[in-house]
Amino acid sequence: MKNSIAILDFGSQYAQLIARRVREAHVYCELFPWDAPQDKIMAINPKAFILSGGPNSVYEPGAPYLQPFILASGLPILGICYGMQALTHALGGKVDASAQREYGHAEIQPLIPSAMFDSMSRVWMSHGDKVTQLPPGFVALAKSGSSPYAAMGDFARKYFAVQFHPEVNHTLRGAELLRHFVVDICGIAPDWTPDSIIEESVAKIRQQVGTNRVLAAVSGGVDSSVAAALVHKAIGDQLVAVFV
Repeated sequence: MKNSIAILDFGSQYAQLIARRVREAHVYCELFPWDAPQDKIMAINPKAFILSGGPNSVYEPGAPYLQPFILASGLPILGICYGMQALTHALGGKVDASAQREYGHAEIQPLIPSAMFDSMSRVWMSHGDKVTQLPPGFVALAKSGSSPYAAMGDFARKYFAVQFHPEVNHTLRGAELLRHFVVDICGIAPDWTPDSIIEESVAKIRQQVGTNRVLAAVSGGVDSSVAAALVHKAIGDQLVAVFV
């Protein structure tokens, strides 16, 4: 896949929702456990990483961490909730327990002009820790009532992070934030559409089948019918479909 995003799951209940929002922006993505092997993650040739939220505290022994190859790749990163804290911890910032846990709707105040937070104010928070010292190279992009760093960014390295959850519907314009990151900041063309999926699948089928013939058992259900139709589109009369 030439244009893809790797989403690293740190145990978030919303991880699949992050993937859904990225795909709704017509960008291909795959979801991996945070500790997945480097070769497995890099096999999709990602153009950026998104770090999900999670229930742990980065300063606790055994907590999930950001694998070094992620930073070494030089690719853009967006950290969400725990992902923001993991990024901060890995880059030399500081994360502490918050005296006031934020859960539910919150108001954020953008601190500098940024297309990422244009007209964004009402968000959804769910965290007990917070960033108390930014890593070198970062600036504060937004704050909330109890979080001085509700969002941060390093524009030179294209590292960004938010303490809130842009993937949930409770965050107004959160999907736009995710789209801005993957399309505008990462420069990925939003061309992962049904037509492009069919075109790519047809090409793979033709390459795999070559001049051989294919026998397909079709039950009349959605899966087998769609598979048979796709194979027929790719190889035509080389397909023999049998109703079972």
